[in-house]
Amino acid sequence: MRMLVIRHGESEADILGVHEGRADFELTERGHRQAAAMGEYVSRSYHIDKIYASTLKRAAQTAEHLRSASNVPLIFDEHLMEFNNGLLAGLAYGAVQEKYPPVKTPLHLAVYEQESALEFRYRAEYMLSKLISENAEDSTIAVVTHGGMINQLYRAFFRLPVDSEFGFRTGDTGIHEWIVNKGSGVVVKANYIPHSI
Repeated sequence: MRMLVIRHGESEADILGVHEGRADFELTERGHRQAAAMGEYVSRSYHIDKIYASTLKRAAQTAEHLRSASNVPLIFDEHLMEFNNGLLAGLAYGAVQEKYPPVKTPLHLAVYEQESALEFRYRAEYMLSKLISENAEDSTIAVVTHGGMINQLYRAFFRLPVDSEFGFRTGDTGIHEWIVNKGSGVVVKANYIPHSI
């Protein structure tokens, strides 16, 4: 199975300089152009069978551009949402440092009404298992989500420890192409943005 894991386009939060997470900002005009260009590129370059997407607006709007270009089913799943950052959602970066300083917690606990590291990783493990089990080996699917969730999906894909400090950067509408075959996996492309605007 071929899996295209795609980050959403530029959102209003990127312009405002605020913590996004579960704050439900829409795409900017530039974000819509990025998403449209990504949709055209993917529909020309791959024959995708299905799109899965986060329910948050910035990912949902990005996925709609891909659906429009490819004319395939679009399935929304809350498990693909970004990290639940609780009380930090929508706050300016400077305000967060003063009001909610970093606190070291065990993996199963969280502060500031956030989800724990284990809960976040579980959502990625759940989605990866679901995506692999629901789709045929010869299929190609697209997954439109968020930078934090893409990190978690990579960690699940590589079976890295929950507290691994390795990270994977993704630009606006960056594409990660993975091949999954009988329990083994290969990364073909990472943060690929040939459609950059």
